[in-house]
Amino acid sequence: GLQLRRNVGKSAALAAGFMRCHGDLVVLMDADGQDQPAEIPRMLDALDHGLDLVTGMRSTRRDRFVKRTTSRLYNRVTARMTGVEGRDFNSGFKVMRRQVADSLELYGELHRYIPVLAHWQGYRVGEIDVEHRTRLHGQSKFGRSRFWRGFLDLITVRFLTSYANRPLHLFGSVGCIFSLTGVALLSWLFLEQQVWGHSIGERPALIAGVLLVILGVQFLSLGLVAQLLVHLSVKRDPRSWVAREWSRPR
Repeated sequence: GLQLRRNVGKSAALAAGFMRCHGDLVVLMDADGQDQPAEIPRMLDALDHGLDLVTGMRSTRRDRFVKRTTSRLYNRVTARMTGVEGRDFNSGFKVMRRQVADSLELYGELHRYIPVLAHWQGYRVGEIDVEHRTRLHGQSKFGRSRFWRGFLDLITVRFLTSYANRPLHLFGSVGCIFSLTGVALLSWLFLEQQVWGHSIGERPALIAGVLLVILGVQFLSLGLVAQLLVHLSVKRDPRSWVAREWSRPR
């Protein structure tokens, strides 16, 4: 057992537990009595049928109406933004292979997105229905602010799984859109002044065009700097992506 010095958050607690796991399979289960250990064999059976991570989906949740409703909305938004199929991402009842646990880097509120992070690593994830009971012990430590933190972490996960190794694609695209829009505005104003003789000195479009061009250059510069930092800090061993290996007999 591990006892932390203070409440450092669920993600940090799970990360500490992962560092001390030695088995081939890892089970995550909350201690409030809502998850049933009797469901673990069924989840292990799902691993035997090809999955690397199984989430216990609470088809009938024994929680308050507000919590159920917000959770349903959260799951739909997460599935839409990440492209990962799932109806209960935030369920704390999970079974995974050791390789999945070793690949996860959890901090902040990223424990909510373990299936998304595992899917991005190339692991096969899925859900099965499990029994969910009324809380027996303790009280929830997550307040209303968890929804805002969860939304911000969703943006973080979306960025990490899509642009972590190519930030220039994100910032460069935004910069190009701003710059091209600004150039189009300034070109139109130039034609108005040179061809039709209109005064443009007090036109709001002039300020907007210049501002958009400056913002575009700044976003492009930010993307280049971020891409340089990624290039200098990449430490991942390409062999970590290998799932199986075959060799020709000599």
